[in-house]
Amino acid sequence: MLTKKLLMIPGPTPVPPEVLQALATPMINHRGPEYAELQREVVENCKYVFQTSGDVLVFPSAGTGGLEAAIVNVLSPGDKVLSVSIGAFGDRWAKIARTFGAEVIDCAFEWGEAADPQVVDAALRANPDVKAVLVTHNETSTGVTNDLRAIAEVVRAHGPLLMVDAISSLIATDLQTDAWGCDVVVAGAQKAFMIPPGLAFIAVSQRAWDANANAKMPRFYWDFAPMRKYMERDQTPYTPAVNLLFGLRVSLRAIRAAGLQASFERHARMGRAVRAGAQAMGLKLLADPDHASNSVTAIIAPEGVSVKELRKRMREEHGITTAGGQGKLEERIFRIGHLGYITEPDIIATLAALERVLMELGLPVAPGKAVAVAGEILSGRKQA
Repeated sequence: MLTKKLLMIPGPTPVPPEVLQALATPMINHRGPEYAELQREVVENCKYVFQTSGDVLVFPSAGTGGLEAAIVNVLSPGDKVLSVSIGAFGDRWAKIARTFGAEVIDCAFEWGEAADPQVVDAALRANPDVKAVLVTHNETSTGVTNDLRAIAEVVRAHGPLLMVDAISSLIATDLQTDAWGCDVVVAGAQKAFMIPPGLAFIAVSQRAWDANANAKMPRFYWDFAPMRKYMERDQTPYTPAVNLLFGLRVSLRAIRAAGLQASFERHARMGRAVRAGAQAMGLKLLADPDHASNSVTAIIAPEGVSVKELRKRMREEHGITTAGGQGKLEERIFRIGHLGYITEPDIIATLAALERVLMELGLPVAPGKAVAVAGEILSGRKQA
C-alpha cells in the first residue's frame, strides 16, 4: 500500500510545495502598490502562457464562470452560435449560450473522437450568419484534444469569432492565441497552472472587443469592460483572490523559467506513458490515438469490471484517486489525469497500483509489464 496519496484526476491537480507556501503569504491591501506590482507581473506572465500580446482578464471564478463570461460579453440574444462539441464540457458551453438566448447550432461528434475541420467547414457554409464558434480545445470527459489550429483556419475563412475553452489544455498543449486567430480563450487555475481552484483567465482579441461594444446579453460581475478598465491601472473592479494570485505568481515564474515548450513536451510524455502502460495491461483507450490528450487519459473498463469498484480499490488500497466517466460514459470508463504538478514517479506508482488491482479482479495482467513500458517512455528511451 502506498503511503503517499496521489490525486490523478484532470483537476483540481496537485499543488507544488512552493506554491502552497506562497498561498500562506500574509494579506495585503488590494488597493495598494504591493498588490499592483503583484497583478502586473501575473498578467504579463499570463500573456506569455496564452501566447498573446492582447488583453488577459483575470476573474475570481471557476472555469465555468469564465465560459459564461465569454458568452455574455460578445453575444446578444438571438445571435447564432455554432457549438463544436466532442463531450460533456462542449455540451455545457452550448447550454450556457442557450441559457442567455443565443441560437445554438449543434455540430457534435461521437464521444472519443475529435472534431473534423471539414465538417465544421460544411456547418459554417450552411449557416453563413453564425456570429461565433465554440470549441473545446481539450475535452477532459473523453481524453481527446481537438486540432484547434486546423479548426481555427476554417473559422477564420468564414469570419465568425472563435471562442475556445482551453481550461484543461493551456500550458499542457500548444495553443497560439494570436497566431491562430483565437478571439476569446478561457483557462482555469486548477489545471496546468498548478494552483487551487478559484481563478479564470480570459484572453480577448480586438475583434472580441469590437463585438463586446455591441453585445446585449446581461452581465454585471462578468463584464469585460470595467475589468479591463481597472486592470489597465493594475486593479480590479471588486475584491480579487489575493492569495491565489500569490500562488499564481510563483507557479508562473516556474513555468516561464522552464519554458512553454518544455511544459508541452513533459505533458505529452506523461500522456504517452499512461496510454502505453494501459495498453500493456490489455486495456482499451476511448480516445482516437491521433488526438489523445496530454492532460488526461480515458480508459475503457474491462468487461465485467465495475468502474466504481476499480476506483474504490485504487483509492482505498493504494491511496490513488482517479476520475470516473461523465454522463453516458459514467459506467464505461475511468480516467487518469496527468497534467500540472504530476511527476514521473506518480505515473509509475499509478500504473503499478492499477496492475495490482486488475490482477486482484481476476484479469490476466503481466506483472511489471506496464511499468516497464511506461518507464522507457518517461526516460526517453522509447517514444510510444
